[in-house]
Amino acid sequence: MNIYEIKYALQNLGKRKLRSGLTILSILIGITAIFALLSFGIGMQNYVDTLADEAGRDKLFIQAKGIGAPGTDENFFLSKEDIDFVKKIKGVNEIVGMYFKAAEIRFSEQKRFYFVMGVDIDALEFVEETFSIEIIKGRQLKKGDIDKAVLGYNYQLEDNLFKKPIRLGDKIEINGNKFEVVGFYEEIGNPQDDTNIYISSQAFEQLFPDSKDKFGFVMMSAQKGVLPSELAEKIEERLRKFKDQEEGKENFFVQTFEDALATFTTIINVINGVLVLIAFISVIVAFVNIMNTMYTSIIERTKEIGVMKAIGARNSDILIIFVVEAGLIGLVGGILGVALGYVVAGLGGSFAAASGFALLKPSYPISLVLGCLLFSFLVGSAAGFFPARRASRLKPVDALRYE
Repeated sequence: MNIYEIKYALQNLGKRKLRSGLTILSILIGITAIFALLSFGIGMQNYVDTLADEAGRDKLFIQAKGIGAPGTDENFFLSKEDIDFVKKIKGVNEIVGMYFKAAEIRFSEQKRFYFVMGVDIDALEFVEETFSIEIIKGRQLKKGDIDKAVLGYNYQLEDNLFKKPIRLGDKIEINGNKFEVVGFYEEIGNPQDDTNIYISSQAFEQLFPDSKDKFGFVMMSAQKGVLPSELAEKIEERLRKFKDQEEGKENFFVQTFEDALATFTTIINVINGVLVLIAFISVIVAFVNIMNTMYTSIIERTKEIGVMKAIGARNSDILIIFVVEAGLIGLVGGILGVALGYVVAGLGGSFAAASGFALLKPSYPISLVLGCLLFSFLVGSAAGFFPARRASRLKPVDALRYE
């Protein structure tokens, strides 16, 4: 392949602007969808990796089995005795039980139901490290804060959880008890976490006296040099015996932080895989369209092919010309598709952020851009191969006599 063959292919595309444009449009749609969807998938993976690095891969969770979110089923909980037992297991470093319960929240004459978390003030730094969150306004909870609360990010937004945004110093009611807002956590990126309310464990026990020492889940970290996966197996086995429960019938489960992230990543990958598979349908349509366009072009240029062969063009030269022409159709569609995909993904990310899903942030690595361009070129070239082979096999005499 040389520059003259590429130039010739481009000239032929220019002569058939409408047909070439419609063919390019078909692959543009597929590449746009694939680029936009993969950018979200890569963005989600970056989010998970960042979260794992910030929180640390030494974290583990023990969660009570139940229906719905932790702590929402009264029949399933982890007791203080369970935590004290696990704390003594070799390899466990820090450990803290978390209260978690839905409550009625009132503000500015409006009533909503959101989750309230009771936090042990002594373990607050560990909890924040595990959740990878920091205070962005006000202060953290401290000892003696019986009537103080720190809120998730979304409470600051107007017409989101409440009509009016909540400010530092405002009073909210939790199950009829007044709490002063002393701080706000940064945005985590999903509506569930960004609507949580954090109070001290003492305040929580006063709000929900029946829940004292009944924890929805437990967070812990492994000691340095201890593999979290091995520690998880050890904890599950020993806690099962301590609670006198049969294997497979435990009312709890132990999960490492990496396992939790892997589950999350798997779900995202499956969703993205299905969506990309759907997008491939449009690529298949584009493949057929390019092939049809090239067959039509060959029929129209049969005499032209005969002339080229008569003056010395080889079969391989004819093959390359038409394969390159088809590949350029795919490449142009790919370039436009990547550009449009960037716009679509950007708009989608902005919409997701406005809806409270800031974690759904697209990412555009150079490998994704080059991969989509190469893919579109290869799709075009593959679609043009069989028409090009047919053109290359035409006999000069037959081609010149073609009407």
